[in-house]
Amino acid sequence: MASSSDDDNDFILLTITNPSQFEENIVSNQDLLLSTAEISSWDLPSILTFSTLRVQAHRTRLIEQSSYFHGMLSWSFSESQLDHISIEWELETFVNILKCIHGCSVDVTFDNVINFYEGALYFGVKVLLEKCKTWFLEVTSSTMPSQMQLDDLISIWNFGFKHANDYLPELCASYLAKNFMWAISCKSFVDVPYRLLQDCVKHPHLTIHNEMYLSDALFMWIDANTKDLNITKSNYIDILKEIRLSLLPLWFAAGKRRNCHYAKLVDKSITSVFTLLEISSAGSLSFLEGGDLKDFRIRVTEYSKKVNLSSCPQITSAILFMSLLPTLNCTKSMLRNTIKPLLAKLESLERDPFLISQGLLPMLSFEAVEEVDISKCDRLHLRAAIECFSMSFPSLKILKATYLLNFSTTTLRQLVLKCPAICEVDLAIDVSPIILEVPKNSLTSGLRPVDVSPLYKSKVSLSNIIKLTLEGRTELHDSDLLYIAKFCTNLQHLNLKGCTALTDVGMSDLICRCLRLKSIILCHTSFGLNSVLALCSDFHGYDNTTTQISESLAFNIQTLHIGNCKGVDETSLLKLLSETQMLKSLCLRDTHITDRALCSLRGSSLEMLDVSNTMVSGEALAHIIYRNTGLKCLRVKGCRNLFRCKCDATTMGEFSYLNSCGEVEIALGKTCRLHEISLGWGFSHFSMEALKPAITTLRKLTAGLGSSLGEAALVQLPSACPILESVALYFQVISDSIIVNIMESLRNLQVLALCYCFGDISIAAFKFFMPNLRKLQLERVNPWMTNEDLVILTQSFPNLAELSLLGCPLLDSDSQQIISHGWPGLLSIHLEECGSITENGVSSLLECVALEDLLLRHNGHGIQSSFILDAASKMPLLRQVSLDLCDASEGYLDIPPDDKKSYLRFVMIARCKSMECGLAFHCLEPRRKRVHKETLLLVRTSENVMRRVVKERIGCRDFE
Repeated sequence: MASSSDDDNDFILLTITNPSQFEENIVSNQDLLLSTAEISSWDLPSILTFSTLRVQAHRTRLIEQSSYFHGMLSWSFSESQLDHISIEWELETFVNILKCIHGCSVDVTFDNVINFYEGALYFGVKVLLEKCKTWFLEVTSSTMPSQMQLDDLISIWNFGFKHANDYLPELCASYLAKNFMWAISCKSFVDVPYRLLQDCVKHPHLTIHNEMYLSDALFMWIDANTKDLNITKSNYIDILKEIRLSLLPLWFAAGKRRNCHYAKLVDKSITSVFTLLEISSAGSLSFLEGGDLKDFRIRVTEYSKKVNLSSCPQITSAILFMSLLPTLNCTKSMLRNTIKPLLAKLESLERDPFLISQGLLPMLSFEAVEEVDISKCDRLHLRAAIECFSMSFPSLKILKATYLLNFSTTTLRQLVLKCPAICEVDLAIDVSPIILEVPKNSLTSGLRPVDVSPLYKSKVSLSNIIKLTLEGRTELHDSDLLYIAKFCTNLQHLNLKGCTALTDVGMSDLICRCLRLKSIILCHTSFGLNSVLALCSDFHGYDNTTTQISESLAFNIQTLHIGNCKGVDETSLLKLLSETQMLKSLCLRDTHITDRALCSLRGSSLEMLDVSNTMVSGEALAHIIYRNTGLKCLRVKGCRNLFRCKCDATTMGEFSYLNSCGEVEIALGKTCRLHEISLGWGFSHFSMEALKPAITTLRKLTAGLGSSLGEAALVQLPSACPILESVALYFQVISDSIIVNIMESLRNLQVLALCYCFGDISIAAFKFFMPNLRKLQLERVNPWMTNEDLVILTQSFPNLAELSLLGCPLLDSDSQQIISHGWPGLLSIHLEECGSITENGVSSLLECVALEDLLLRHNGHGIQSSFILDAASKMPLLRQVSLDLCDASEGYLDIPPDDKKSYLRFVMIARCKSMECGLAFHCLEPRRKRVHKETLLLVRTSENVMRRVVKERIGCRDFE
């Protein structure tokens, strides 16, 4: 509001004209006369409809609040005697300046802040400057980047830099540093000025999940700005020095080798990673000697919410512990000597748990960190890491530690005690390709002594864990489940997929104790009648209104995955499914499910249904589809009974249909909008026509054995499913035109699998640049492939992570170098019956240092006996190896020792035998072929190494 001095009659007339004579919102060319005495009641929208404003303003007020008017009206200038002043300025901004001068409230927003700043600077209005400064300070102090657009931040920085304003660029750099993960997701990130980016990456508050995001962002920015002549090569080198090369994920660094601009940089990173690995293996702490330790410190700030160290095998307990100490402590030589003994104990070969006393060294605390990912960090001792987390991450809620073998249930208990806020834990590892044990259906079978007494002695409250993933843990026994059930009573989501040593009774006991379960994943386990009875048993509790209720766990279960569980028969499944009401995700693949059991399924909330390789009929499936209109994922590959023309009424009960042909497609087309479909027997091009309404939103398509989509349907696939990301075709008739249409149209395609397909395709079909493709699987479809064709594939699909080739007899040993140089960041390589790739040994493939999965079979008799050991040492992330003795140059292959220094999870060595093939004549030697005889399987767990000889020809695959 105006001050008391406004009562005086010393007014001056201000005539304000917009510099631009043409404004869209101006509807009147007349002048409007206003008085600041009534400024609090001005109607801004109506005022701005005039082209010129004449404002009667108090001279003294202008002089007091504006240095511009003070200089003009207070001295001996001729203007000081005038009673009229003309001003050219943007009308809305100047009106707000006047309002601020006269004490009225002004709303500062991103749309007007620069105009306000500019006006306040020009007219010298300190009050408005302070308002803008206070507003921007509040905005930039927030950790909610959604309040600001990156374009706005860039504009404000440019304004501050242009006007030599110190605090605006500083606040912009600080805000960008704190919210860097948000910034790099914006399209305008490449428009960030170099000076702003430089200040940001050097800022102590730079917050990223891991060094990969910083590296990728800088690479992307440099590639987009290489034509800027104002930025020299030395500037690029300077800013890239901020990357802590020793902490990059191995797969990321390896993948960037392909880029000639950054090859030297990432080679330096890979060398540093392997140096740290050697130091770790030797138990040395030599990286502490001299120099700045900044490059070895994990980047964590007070604004970090997530710390991602996944796929960094170089991370050890010592590096983690050192990163959580104040920077000063890591630069003083005396304190270096102090922490050495602690780090030595953490990195001791015995791996004994070592409690870190907080009194010894002042560890930093990061209250904002809620999620930590240490997956594939094999050299990071889990128990030592938990000690660090307990002191530095008091708000930790989510821990992902997948593919780590050094696990036990006592470690899980330590996590619960040390990190009481933890609510989600993922400790999954690869699922074994075979069932290693067939446990007896008894709770006492396989029991190991586990001390449960601390649970009762401890005064600490029970665990807050609601989601626990122990997938693939074959060392997990019933006693471990009992131990877990004692302190994880709040469990809602449990994943025990592939935990083959558990018994049905043991799992049923856990279910009975965890009464809040909503999601259970038990595929490839001994789940059976006892577990079904536990799920269907009534339990007593209270709802939110304290009203007593009595219902079964099955009634509220939302996710039920029991695929390949052979212990449940038709009767058990009927009982279980008839109890369910809230199911959203159901997996019954490879079970004894029948139509009667499936149709007993209650509820109408299904979003995912997997009945692959079962005997369900189309009538029963259509019945379920009509009731569950929200179905988004359907997997029916391998279901031979879907399209039988008649059904047995006795098996359907009250459900019967006159004709089952096409019933599934018709039901889907009428009711659903699918994201994924996996189909097989009976599906044809007519099916695709009926499915069109349901597949416009499809992202993943798998067509397996028994389906015959035909060229007409496959050619129309991109137009029918424009957002497809994954296409897998098995035993289909394909041609160049089909592949070309897929490549040209589906630009977001990430997975392409063509296996055992018929028809003529050539390399011409693959000459399309597909930077998003991550997985390529070509099996028995390209016998014509040569090294030159392989080069074309590396050019067309530069960012592949998984490559599978089967049946390419024209490839030779030079193919290794083409693969390793073309795709240096590969995570998975499967090469089988590919000419003579390994005829001269395996050397170039070992340059793919980030490999996790390697299969080489029948590619040439040249693999050295020490290959597995060499591969394990040169590929620190390697978990699965599958070879064939036919390719062993010395007739045998050395296997890793049973110590804990090897991180290989599976080793599969197949053996073949010769068999006569074709007709034999007296004048000709009978032709012989190699057929599989048996496979030696080694599986490493946290406890031991198990060996089995099996008849199956198993490889490194995903096992559902």
